[in-house]
Amino acid sequence: MSEAQTIGNKSGAARDLTAFQQNILVILAEEPMYGLAIKRHLESYYDTEVNHGRLYPNLDDLVEMGLVEKSELDKRTNQYELTDDGLQAVLDRFDWMLSKFVTDDERAEMVSALVEAKL
Repeated sequence: MSEAQTIGNKSGAARDLTAFQQNILVILAEEPMYGLAIKRHLESYYDTEVNHGRLYPNLDDLVEMGLVEKSELDKRTNQYELTDDGLQAVLDRFDWMLSKFVTDDERAEMVSALVEAKL
């Protein structure tokens, strides 16, 4: 695996992914995408170039873990889509983050306001 630690089981997959891999899953939670679209989203987030040698091995790792499904759009382009396990990994990560961040009513309201702004 390029950046991942070993995965003991799928339910704990979110805990063992690198931040880069978690960000790929979050991007794919929006909609299925081809590699270059994922690359553009990552570059926008990191505000720097993401090279192919980092992106595609991590996508392959996520496919191997069963968190992302890879399909061929044409001879040169693959599409990547979050699996149910991948979606659960994203939700597990959000749940853990919220359990650490939401410590009182004020912080709960901050999160609610963020969610409402996105709807």
